[in-house]
Amino acid sequence: MLPRPLPIVLAALATSFATIACAQSTPVPPAQEVASAPAQAPRPGAPIKPQVDPRQARVAAAIQAAELGNFDAASYGDLADHPLYRWVEYASLRRNIDDVTEARATGFLQSYKGEAVAEEFRELWLAASARRKDPAAFLKAWDDEVTSTKLRCARLDAQRALGRTDAQWTSDAQAIWNGSEGKSLPDDCDPVFTALAERGGLTDAMRWQRIEEAANAWQPGVMRASARGLPADQQALAEDYAAFIDAPHPRALSWPKTDRSRLVASQGLAKLGKADPDRAEALLPQYASALGFTEADRGRAMYMIALWTVASYLPDSERRLNAVPAASYDPRLHEWRVREAMSRSDWPAALAAIRKMGDEQRSDSTYEYFEGRLAELTGDEATARARYAAAALEPEFHGFLAADRIDQPYALCPWEVQADAATLATVANSPALQRAIGLHQLGRHGWAVEEWAEATEGFSDTQRQLAVKIAQVNGWFDRAVFALGSGPRERQLYTLRFPLHHDATIRREAERNDIDPAWVAAEIRAESIFNPKARSGANAMGLMQVLPATGAAVARRIGRPWGGTQSLYDADTNIVLGTAYLRQMLDEYGGKPYFAMAGYNAGPTPLARWQSQRPGMDPDFWIETISYAETRDYVARVLAFSVIYDWLLDGDALRLSDRIEGRTEGPRKQFECPAQTPQTAAKVP
Repeated sequence: MLPRPLPIVLAALATSFATIACAQSTPVPPAQEVASAPAQAPRPGAPIKPQVDPRQARVAAAIQAAELGNFDAASYGDLADHPLYRWVEYASLRRNIDDVTEARATGFLQSYKGEAVAEEFRELWLAASARRKDPAAFLKAWDDEVTSTKLRCARLDAQRALGRTDAQWTSDAQAIWNGSEGKSLPDDCDPVFTALAERGGLTDAMRWQRIEEAANAWQPGVMRASARGLPADQQALAEDYAAFIDAPHPRALSWPKTDRSRLVASQGLAKLGKADPDRAEALLPQYASALGFTEADRGRAMYMIALWTVASYLPDSERRLNAVPAASYDPRLHEWRVREAMSRSDWPAALAAIRKMGDEQRSDSTYEYFEGRLAELTGDEATARARYAAAALEPEFHGFLAADRIDQPYALCPWEVQADAATLATVANSPALQRAIGLHQLGRHGWAVEEWAEATEGFSDTQRQLAVKIAQVNGWFDRAVFALGSGPRERQLYTLRFPLHHDATIRREAERNDIDPAWVAAEIRAESIFNPKARSGANAMGLMQVLPATGAAVARRIGRPWGGTQSLYDADTNIVLGTAYLRQMLDEYGGKPYFAMAGYNAGPTPLARWQSQRPGMDPDFWIETISYAETRDYVARVLAFSVIYDWLLDGDALRLSDRIEGRTEGPRKQFECPAQTPQTAAKVP
């Protein structure tokens, strides 16, 4: 059994993380830790302290002045030695990019050569040079590390303008043409491809290859553009192909019976199948007969017809799924075949669908759990227990459910980063990492991420993990999600991957609203990764991603003064309103957290449809049959996160099978690191 951790509160982020060893592992000393910038050589075991910049407000003001065009270098002379002053300069140059001289641009690139700020500026300067039609300046600033297709084409155009169209130029231009995978390319590439064609470097075969790729990508516009330059009869056929992708037409019945015609026709019907599966299915036989469809051609169309039928659980779902050739099945369609049978509570059919999956997909804990669940429902207790035992090795939603079915502890093997003092000092003293954290503290997320990439590019795994730890102490929690890998070892860094901030507020508001504090923490982790300034494309704001209209309505309901939209960026306010909204949704949906979570993510209309489609269904099956992939994954993720946060808060956890039903009282589960045997070693988390 794992040792019981103390409740994690805000102050814990500024102290060393205790090492928690697996029950079967050899105890190791606590991780060595390092002070943040400006860094000094740390004492063994010294805490990581937050990075404090007394000139932060001055830097913020300088960047804002630069962005508004009011920057005067003389007025900010006291910042010239500041590590972030380069970003002040960048902001000023960006604001006036079309007026920047070549000498000034070159000087900036040389001053900060190899740094993130120089590469950010380089792309701006290259784009400005292209707009000014200054090929010499463009090529002088070029760097082969630039990956933008738009700028790569601009570079080729600059070389063309200067008469540098050699064999390498032709090869580079062809690589862009051939590498598009049928997707649209920037307009900047048009003069390059025109010149390429004039040089004889754009063959008919290359045009047809791109047309076929565009048909596969359902891009009729790209098909038409790629056809220009073909002989007239071929161009006419290519344009008719494009018209069929737009909307199937009877002229296709007279197309030549070639692989290309069959590909285009089947893709056109597949595209139609997404919008109108009934019509696509009705048209399929005549085109298949006229053009001599192969099984793969039929499968291409039938796949989409079946997929978009079952995604809405329409009446013909089962028949259409069964009509798709076995060779056309992929993991996605296998999943939907299982869901479709589950939606009808046809347990034998769902079990058979799982057993038609490939070994890798079937061994995923989701399908190990459901194979066990379905075996149990069909009377095969031995298989059920074996599959539950396999799934229970994974510390995630279905693994926790499986552990409940066989009354086992939850599997968890926490691990903490271990490093010597020298390694810790190397990481903490990285100038790029210090700049990244400083920019994060200023709310300059994009710039911070660029500096982070520079800082960690040459780091070892241990150094990168320590950088994540330092970032977390400084309130930059998303690095544990975006900078840690998905391998088993890094998945075990639970105190990094599941940060806990504003603990007192979470506990207070959870108690006030009579809901589980672990659920509140899990919602924050899923919604914003504890970033109080998070904002979605739908204008959901703050830690719990509360919409302004929702926040105002909840504030009125609970009698709290509404501080306006910007108040949602205040962590305390956001948690107060977000937690009250969770309580409201829980009450609206009969005390079932999984309904409340689905509604929180997708809204009331889809939720009402899902409830009406499958009333009374057990929650595990109901969640798995949610139509929207985002919501389906969201509900499972938040429930699993709740278990982890329960462990972080209290050292054990309410059974997930109780939590999912809204029961807050009941047996508590312990966590253990499973013993590794030859059969289980590959799956131990």
